[in-house]
Amino acid sequence: MTETLPSRSSALVLFSGGQDSATCLAWALERYERVETVGFDYGQRHAVEMAARLRVRDGMATALPEFADRLGPDHVVDLTGFGAIGETALTTDRAIEIGARGLPTTFVPGRNLVFLSVAAALADRRGLDVLVGGMCETDFSGYPDCRRDTIEAMSLALTLGLDKPVPIETPLMAMTKAQTWALADRIGGAALVDLIVEESHTCYRGDRAHCHAWGYGCGECPACELRAAGWAEWTAQTLQDGP
Repeated sequence: MTETLPSRSSALVLFSGGQDSATCLAWALERYERVETVGFDYGQRHAVEMAARLRVRDGMATALPEFADRLGPDHVVDLTGFGAIGETALTTDRAIEIGARGLPTTFVPGRNLVFLSVAAALADRRGLDVLVGGMCETDFSGYPDCRRDTIEAMSLALTLGLDKPVPIETPLMAMTKAQTWALADRIGGAALVDLIVEESHTCYRGDRAHCHAWGYGCGECPACELRAAGWAEWTAQTLQDGP
């Protein structure tokens, strides 16, 4: 059942082409009359996500035909200069491990802060009401810029800086990966779940050679482990609940 549209009728989805952002795009299409997407090329090693995001976007029209006319243009922003600053495991040939600060070496300092600032500027130019992001503080890799407090602070800073409301919706903030799979299933059923499995990309190593029940990936990096565990939990619960 389609939810009642909120008073704000347009959204810009921060869209990487991964499981979380794909689910958020479907969530936004269900709720908003006009939806655009933005992706960021920050020199990520798993650059296959830039191709994956286009396949997922294109597949949304088939998976969610009732919302196809709501999907507007896609935008790609070149942030390769920013990505080079961090020298993280996502942008350089560096081991994926826990660093000296207790954070994973996949953490790109300030990434979501930059993404949200750029997205807010783009949304302002495009006349879009709401930003939508897949940040989550329940089932994540320990990134401080995924926390609810961070996102709420950014919304306030952007609201002050642009002198207009800049709401940031994070529908996955309190969800586990299993609940994220369940949300995709609720919105689009098997068609959307299959699209996310087949075309979205999450693996930090950019592995598209190994196919698993939950999608493509190395199966060993933190992103793959989270996605696989969520799939296992969701499918087990689905079997338990029955038809």
